[in-house]
Amino acid sequence: MVPMDPMGPAVVNNGGHGGNQLGNQQFNVPRDDEYRKRIIATIGHGAEDDGNGEGSTCGRILILLSWLLVIVTMPFSLLVCFKVVQEYERAVIFRLGRLMQGGAKGPGIFFILPCIDAYARVDLRTRTYDVPPQEVLTKDSVTVSVDAVVYYRVSNATVSIANVENAHHSTRLLAQTTLRNTMGTRHLHEILSERMTISGTMQSSLDEATDAWGIKVERVEIKDVRLPIQLQRAMAAEAEAAREARAKVIAAEGEQKASRALREASEVIGDSPAALTLRYLQTLNTISAEKNSTIVFPIPIDLFKSLMPNSHASVKHTENADMSL
Repeated sequence: MVPMDPMGPAVVNNGGHGGNQLGNQQFNVPRDDEYRKRIIATIGHGAEDDGNGEGSTCGRILILLSWLLVIVTMPFSLLVCFKVVQEYERAVIFRLGRLMQGGAKGPGIFFILPCIDAYARVDLRTRTYDVPPQEVLTKDSVTVSVDAVVYYRVSNATVSIANVENAHHSTRLLAQTTLRNTMGTRHLHEILSERMTISGTMQSSLDEATDAWGIKVERVEIKDVRLPIQLQRAMAAEAEAAREARAKVIAAEGEQKASRALREASEVIGDSPAALTLRYLQTLNTISAEKNSTIVFPIPIDLFKSLMPNSHASVKHTENADMSL
């Protein structure tokens, strides 16, 4: 086996498409790991001397010439050499194409050499990304439109510059795909009722995926879930029918309880005839309180029994006549 540079291209000829896939699997992953380890080591201990950096003769000569240029053109060169970054910014410096030791510089003033140093400003403030509405097919085959808001920030300025070309653009694209993938594994009722759970799942997934890019996803919020018009009408009709059914059941239960109360009241009034008269008087008082011009006052038939003394005799005479016939 021929030794290969971990930073170089991984090309293995195993005779076929399957061999190429196996070669990519064997060398691409170590390449990423070695690249990240190299960045970490560069941040902590400075650039390594491998013949292309400051340790090489050519690099030392270029650095010396740069210092001579600064001294010769002083004090005008100070305007180019001294840079300032704000409290919320960091500067990632590359010297001869390699990361400077100590990681990102700032906040405040820092020094660079002309012609051989290049730097990139990185904003550490939290950014807000409004995810465009995504058409998603849920697990129960319902098409919905979902949009969200993602809050993220750069947690490691050096990694965000060295590991990915555009960390912000990559994070935004990943947020869109994560939103679609997450919603596609949920039922419609879960999307409507478990927004906080879905937001937490998305936040964990995005934070784990963007950690290698130096990005920290702080929060994800589901803004709105738009349903098709036909589905909205169907759900409204279903909810209205359910409410009407509950209303009928409640009304029936109320009638049943009222009939039981009336039966108990009639039993109490039947035991005391005076209670019926008191009830009549209370009803009259209630009607008169409303200032009505017409008052209907029911009179019990029992009050007229004393005025009809021959009523029982006439009834008996009629019964005797029927029997004689």
